[in-house]
This record gives sequence, C-alpha cells and structure tokens, in this order.
Amino acid sequence: MLKDRLETILETIDSHSFPAPCDDMPHGDMPGDKVLISDALIPHAQTLFRLLVQKMAAQGRNKYVIAIFGGSGSGKSVTTSLLTYYLNDAGIRTYAMSGDNYPRRIPEYNDAERVSIFRSEGLKGLLKENAYSKENQDILSELWKKETDSDPAEADSYPWLSIYQKYGREGLKGYLGEEKEQDYDQINGVLKEFRDGSDCIWMKRMGRTEDARWYDAVDFSDTDVLILEWTHSGAPQVNNVDISVCLRSTPEETKAYRLFRARDGKADSAFVTMVLEIEQEKLDRRMENADIILAKDGKVIRQ
Repeated sequence: MLKDRLETILETIDSHSFPAPCDDMPHGDMPGDKVLISDALIPHAQTLFRLLVQKMAAQGRNKYVIAIFGGSGSGKSVTTSLLTYYLNDAGIRTYAMSGDNYPRRIPEYNDAERVSIFRSEGLKGLLKENAYSKENQDILSELWKKETDSDPAEADSYPWLSIYQKYGREGLKGYLGEEKEQDYDQINGVLKEFRDGSDCIWMKRMGRTEDARWYDAVDFSDTDVLILEWTHSGAPQVNNVDISVCLRSTPEETKAYRLFRARDGKADSAFVTMVLEIEQEKLDRRMENADIILAKDGKVIRQ
C-alpha cells in the first residue's frame, strides 16, 4: 500500500538518503526536452520531497496528482526531474507530465496569435476612444514593421499610442493562459483518468511544427504519483490536483532565463516583456492558492 510506504519513509525523513544525479535522470514528456541538472536546485528538490511525503502521508490517498507551477526560470523542469528521481528511488512510482504538450497551437502560430490579438484589440480601442485616424494608422503600420508598437517608449512620441497599448494589453489578458490558448479540458481528462485508476492513458505529444502532433499510450498501472509540470498548472481551470506547488521567481529572473534560452533574439522585446508581466500577474494570483510555495533561494514560504 502506498500509505504504508509513505509512513516508512516518514520515519527517517529528516535523515533520508538521496541518490546522486545521474545521466539517465527522468524528465518531462515534452518531445525533445532536455534537462541540465543544476546543483543549486538539488536542495530545493530535497526540501520538496520531504514536504510532499508528509502531505501525501497525511492525506492517505492511493494516487496523487501534484501540480508544479511557476514562471520561466523558476526551476520547474529541473526540480520536477529531481523530484521524480527521488520519489522513484524511494519506491513511490512517479511520472512527470509536461503541460507544454497541451496548447491549442504550435509555438510559432501561438506567438502570431498573441500579436494578432494585441493589435486587433488595440485598434478597436482607438476606435472606441475616438483616437483612430488615417494618420495614426500610417504611423502604426510603420511601428508594426519595426515591431515596436507595444513599446511604452513610443507613446512619448505618439500619446494616442497609450490607448492602443492599453486595450491591446487587456485583450492579451483574456488569452494568455486561458481556455482559448490552452486545452484545459484534455489535461483535466488525463488527470481524472489517472486518479480514477486507469491502467493506460493516451498522452498527447506536441513538437514545434504543425505535423508534430501524436499520442503515446502510457502504462500507469504501477504509478502512484503524476506530476503536472507547467506554467499554468496552478490555474483555476486545472482540476483533480491533490497538492499544488508554486516555485516563485521574480520578473527579472524570468526575463534573464528567457534571454538565456532565446531562439529568435526577441526575448527582451517590449512585446515579450509585456507578455511576461501579464503572466507574472496571473502567477501571483494563483500562488495564493498553492499548498507549498518555494522561493528561488530555497526558502519555504508556505508548507
């Protein structure tokens, strides 16, 4: 029984022996995903291991869904990899699921949709506030070419642009991390199947091109814990979660991480900065409902 195994681990939880990281560390199921283990995050994962064992033992369920969320650069992927490794080593059979397999569009099309929403809602705002004109449209067209229409600094030269940016930002708030962008129904279906005890579940896989979509049949007959690692796994739309963990990071840390991983050289653009600010606002609200909050420095804020 899982409860018995958890209680056995609890007896020596403070002195629990953790295995050293190895080359074949488990990681999320996102195609092409690679995890570079950071020594700095090893203590964080060990802290989470102890906290989660305590919470699972107290709840006494047969299966657990654990949600790990936070911004880019908060350490979600590495922490989840280490945590999965530690749980499996302790006899708690664990599978790591990446929520990044479940957007409605591939990254390229989703990025284009975000820009489209910002611009179309911005234009509607200009019309609504009687600030639209042929002259302003000509200026906007030039700003679109330079991709600086979302830059607040441009509003110093064109005061009406602040109206455009305000309405565009509000439009993005209704899209980023919401049902129009993410397929929460399918994720909730997987989590429910797992908690209901399904032995085999079809798990979605998604690459970076339109033809890279498929499903793998995954054997869950011996799995005790399913970890959903995802920026949005703390969203209110996600159901069937037993324990939620927020890895807290600052907007500056998130931006630095995006720059480090940048593939297109636009990670520090005004538009990306705005997207990160909106996502951070949502993460801050979702953090209020987390069962465990761990700061980037390893400090336990809530347990």
